[in-house]
Order: sequence, then structure tokens, then C-alpha cells
Amino acid sequence: MMMFIGHGLPKIKNYGAMKDLFPVPQTFPVSLLTPPMSLGLCIVAEVGAAILIILGLATRPAAFVLGLCMTVAAFAFHGSAPWFQNTPTLVETKELPIMYLIAMVAIILGGAGSYSLDALLYKEDKRRRW
Repeated sequence: MMMFIGHGLPKIKNYGAMKDLFPVPQTFPVSLLTPPMSLGLCIVAEVGAAILIILGLATRPAAFVLGLCMTVAAFAFHGSAPWFQNTPTLVETKELPIMYLIAMVAIILGGAGSYSLDALLYKEDKRRRW
């Protein structure tokens, strides 16, 4: 999860320079966003949802938001990029967003676990009844 914060914090630091240049995918309905709106949503997902997952609070909804962000990153931003790094030179690929997406699906399916704020706050409500 620190990788999301590592991607999100530079976007916060360079918000002024990036807000007009941040790419907006030309895929409907994402194409209706302006570059500052797209950057803001990306920051909320990469920083806010990552912190929620680290704390174990609202873990499944936060993982869904990050998974959605990674889906847009992989197939809209990196749409024409190759799937894997096949050359020794650094090339943008879909590989990293897809790996994050797989991790988010695992968190959605598995939940926060017993050592989380969700488990402490909702001890009776989250008990399995089957």
C-alpha cells in the first residue's frame, strides 16, 4: 500500500504543474472530466483510499475505489502500452496497474481481517452467520 502513497504524494506536491497537463482518457464517461478533476480523483484514490486500507477501515469500499482507479490507469491511460516490459529500456506498461488491480480484488474478496479497525468497530455486525 505504500506504493499508492508513493504515487499519490508526488501528485499532491506537483499539483500546480500537473493540473492542466494531467491526461484524461477519451473513454466515456471518464472523458467528461477536466484534467484538474481527473487529477483530484486520482489523488483521492491513491492517497485517501490507500490510507483507509492501511488502517483497515472501510477496506472493501476503499479497495473497490483503488481497483477502479487501476482499471482506468491500465486500460485508458496505458491503453496502447504493451502488457509487459520486454525491452531493457524503461517503457510504460500495463503490468503494474494490473498487479495492483489483482491485489485490490484479493482485498475485496478477503476483507480487512481480524486485526483491523473494521473488526474492532463492528465486532458483532461482521460476524459470519453461515
